Amino acid sequence: MTAASSGTLPLYAALGALYGNELASEGVGAAMLTHKWQPADLLAPHSDLDVRVLLREVPADWQEWNHRLAAAHRAAVRRDVSHRRLLEHPPGFAFTLSEADRRLISPPELATWSLVCGSARDFQRWKSHAQMAPWSGVDERFYRGILDARLGGRYRPAADSTDNVIKDILDYRRHCVAWHYLAPCWFAAAALATRTRCPGKTAALTQWHPGGLERYAELFLRYAKATGTIRSASAPTVRHLLRTADVAVEAAMRRVPDTPLDMDPDDAEERSRTAWTMTAGMLRVRVARWLYYLDPPPGVATGYLITREAKELRAAAETLRSQVAERTGSSQRLAGRMAELLPTGPTTAGTLRDALALWERHSAVVQDFLTFQAE
Repeated sequence: MTAASSGTLPLYAALGALYGNELASEGVGAAMLTHKWQPADLLAPHSDLDVRVLLREVPADWQEWNHRLAAAHRAAVRRDVSHRRLLEHPPGFAFTLSEADRRLISPPELATWSLVCGSARDFQRWKSHAQMAPWSGVDERFYRGILDARLGGRYRPAADSTDNVIKDILDYRRHCVAWHYLAPCWFAAAALATRTRCPGKTAALTQWHPGGLERYAELFLRYAKATGTIRSASAPTVRHLLRTADVAVEAAMRRVPDTPLDMDPDDAEERSRTAWTMTAGMLRVRVARWLYYLDPPPGVATGYLITREAKELRAAAETLRSQVAERTGSSQRLAGRMAELLPTGPTTAGTLRDALALWERHSAVVQDFLTFQAE
């Protein structure tokens, strides 16, 4: 599949088209590309394009497919210095069309997607279901996970590296407070308070205004949308913006139920299938990420991305351990064997090189796990 010409498209649409062309050139075989968040949520020049790949069928060799994906990403980043930030990392997930058709992809995740290229009809069918499906424990876990990663001082501005930001670094730091801290918390709080899957950050800030909170939503929307246009003399300091965000988040959290929705026992199988699919989808692109992080184009910094891998791998290991506890038979054994192949502890370049070698030695297990369709 080749994306359309990008000559007259808006920035992120053109970037998506370019990315699709690079994947096609490397033979990645994507039937559809999507990205997380809505077009209104992607704020140039600071937002990155977080791509999801959908395949018509599983590759005969996931390792070889990942090498193609890493090569395509590397080529896309080389196209322009701004792509160091705009295309910060290779895709976050890979799924099959069958998994989407069988509704195995997490509804709150899919509800945030926007189509880059592929069948608009199929995409809209999936997204309509994701928006209309009954609220469940999958939703509670998804949205509370966003909050748990940021509340109680867990959001640290320094973790938003400026290594690949080529200009307006102070503006980028303000963007991160508004768009990586306040907006995701508002998005998650709105979903939990209303038990409605919101498609994006802008929609949440625009539509969810419980009594007295309008001023915070409007304030941060204004900060976010003014990226690159606020004169430094009139712009708030990062510290001031962070204090204001803390107050706004605390106020928003008062509208969120303290206790999660009780898990319906009848949903257990659905939760298990979704958890397996999301973990497999994330691990299917890990080799591409590791290859890119270890050998980026000249001038591209990836050390902070290597460090971030620990969080992703820890979450995957926790899910696989849960799968071992919940399942029986061959899928239980497969989850356990895959869990043993995931790095533990902090991640370094050496960790990723060792993981690549380990996955190569156990390629049959990796191939079986990444190919297995949740039941």
